Amino acid sequence: MNDILYFDFNQKSSVLLIFFFNAVLFSFLIHKNSTRESRIQSKWLAAFIILGGLYICPFMLGYANWYAQKSYREFLFFVPFQQVLLLGPVFYFYVRALVSGNLKFNNQDLIHFLPAILYLTYSLIVFITDKFILNEFYFYDDGQDKDLDFWYQISGLISMLFYLLLSLMHYGRYRKLTLQEVSFADEIAYKWVKYFIIAFCLILLLRVLFFILNPEWGEFGNKYWYYFCFSSLILYISISGYSNSIKITERRNALSFQAIEVTSKDPIAEDTNNTADTLNLEEWKQKITRLFFEEETYKNPNLTLTDLASLLNTNRNIISRVINQAYRMNFNDFVNEKRAKAVIEKLKEGEHAKNTLLGIAMDCGFNSKTTFNRVFKKHTGSTPRQFIAKNQD
Repeated sequence: MNDILYFDFNQKSSVLLIFFFNAVLFSFLIHKNSTRESRIQSKWLAAFIILGGLYICPFMLGYANWYAQKSYREFLFFVPFQQVLLLGPVFYFYVRALVSGNLKFNNQDLIHFLPAILYLTYSLIVFITDKFILNEFYFYDDGQDKDLDFWYQISGLISMLFYLLLSLMHYGRYRKLTLQEVSFADEIAYKWVKYFIIAFCLILLLRVLFFILNPEWGEFGNKYWYYFCFSSLILYISISGYSNSIKITERRNALSFQAIEVTSKDPIAEDTNNTADTLNLEEWKQKITRLFFEEETYKNPNLTLTDLASLLNTNRNIISRVINQAYRMNFNDFVNEKRAKAVIEKLKEGEHAKNTLLGIAMDCGFNSKTTFNRVFKKHTGSTPRQFIAKNQD
């Protein structure tokens, strides 16, 4: 029986096997179908999915009775399938690469992978010692898979919680920056990242729950349901990630972020404080109002803070401070408010009798129906159609 590939196909092993093959398939597809613009992001996502697939292998193969067969048991012992110290960093670098564009991987970033490298080194030492030097189980004399040791699993949980926090902070800074910099922040919000983070949160919540209910991680017990739930979430990430990887928008190329990075500091807040004593808010407010009224600058769907500063022959920090303090809103909300008011004027003039609501919105600078409806309702308290009905009475 040991001379041929052995796999006990039962309900538990077969279900996990299907999940495993799906992880391998989607990891391959995401990597293969990545474009030049999305290649780095796709590599990180593909790596996360394949790590998720490998993570279920010890239990998938355990339910297939591999631990009961000597040669297969040794294979499971010496191959570190569960890279729990890698999942967190890979997750974090995918989020960073997605919201930061072409993320450059620097030597200093290697520190994030040092724990995983140390564990791989430890696994290699165990393999060489038990298999070649002593030719007997020394590290594995207890017959337990080192990947399932409690200390290793709890270390992985702490690592993933840490990188989840880093990812949330990084995405939060990105959203804050886009709201200050562009008038189309919703279109580059990468909502998929939020769903990805939520799925990762659920994975960690499941881990915490099962640590409480069944702390003996090396024992199979009821952990099948944890691995089933984990695999289901990885499948969701795989399908949704693949769908989003082939639709990565090029809208971000319109951003004037060449000199700005998503960091822990707010570049605008730092620089504008230096001009606080010299800036005439009322004067600049009049200049901005005049520009929007006379040239209808808001009609540019790709308008950025840098574009507006260029039109007024000044720097972006001054314009940002004027909008933040004089109008009490960020750049994105400021421009969209102007667009909403322009739509309202057109509706009052009866433009909707000649044009569609979406057409009117596009003419006024909106580039998304969802954004238009949200902004319009925010400023009027009603939907566009409700607004028309009220004004017809």
